[in-house]
Amino acid sequence: MSNTDAAPSEVDCGPSSFTGVLHPREVPLGGPRAIRVRRTLPQRDRSLIGAWCFADHYGPHDLRGGPGMDVPPHPHTGLQTVSWLFSGQIEHRDSGGVHAVVRPGELNLMTAGAGICHSEVSMVDAPVLHGAQLWVALPGSDRDTGRDFAHHVPRPRTVGGLTTRVFLGELDGVRSPVHTFTPLLGAQLDLDAGVEVTLDVDTAFEHGVLVDQGSVEACGTALAIADLAYQGTGHAALHLANRGDGPARVLLLGGVPFTEELVMWWNFVGRSHEEIVAFREQWQGRDARFGDVTGYRGDVIRLPAPPLPNATLRPRPTPRV
Repeated sequence: MSNTDAAPSEVDCGPSSFTGVLHPREVPLGGPRAIRVRRTLPQRDRSLIGAWCFADHYGPHDLRGGPGMDVPPHPHTGLQTVSWLFSGQIEHRDSGGVHAVVRPGELNLMTAGAGICHSEVSMVDAPVLHGAQLWVALPGSDRDTGRDFAHHVPRPRTVGGLTTRVFLGELDGVRSPVHTFTPLLGAQLDLDAGVEVTLDVDTAFEHGVLVDQGSVEACGTALAIADLAYQGTGHAALHLANRGDGPARVLLLGGVPFTEELVMWWNFVGRSHEEIVAFREQWQGRDARFGDVTGYRGDVIRLPAPPLPNATLRPRPTPRV
């Protein structure tokens, strides 16, 4: 998914001492009639959870009354995109030659590496669109890796009113086979009404609980839809409760703290302002770094990059965790 802000801010990503709850802001995905998404990461208080550096939550949107999702070919560098749906379908095409359909409960992970471009279009056969789009920053040793795409359908596991789908990493003895470049966890957790659970988690990981639906309490704090509760390293357990009369659903994200300095702007993850400027110029100049998407049928062949901010980003000292 593209960051379609008309004037995106540059974000200097790094460790933070913040603990607590991050609340989302609404962002339009495309033009004035486009669907709106709830963006939780990055924020000034906390820009990373492990290597997770971007989190959009959207829907449910009934697309029969509007244009739906139609994101023309756009670039990425230095990251992996994680597409996860609760309902609906999205057609994906990328410059690595992949043409795939994103379906509910199925992981689609695209590796941008040194550069890729892709398009995303919601499909009319499944008119209610509801899901999350997440980005994972690549470490310096792997950020120039080649383009890649992985697909995985995690098998749901139900125990005591909790259903778990582990799409990245490992939780409760279930491991995803999908490769990541840093230790990560990604899982969908569904809780029946009134269920409370205490999950055994890796003490080396920091974790985030992103609420999709229901009256969820995480680590003793009540959360609203699209809130993201943060728990730092050093904890061997994470407590969740569904306080409502209906089902609840969350995404659990985790990873070892990502200590490298990052600069994010628009759809690029880099290491300096100058590098971001170069990425933008290469995209606007149709450089081979990003390649081309074939088969996209929209009116806009390539999404143009927005203007760069006037100021040059000066890296801040890395805060202590």
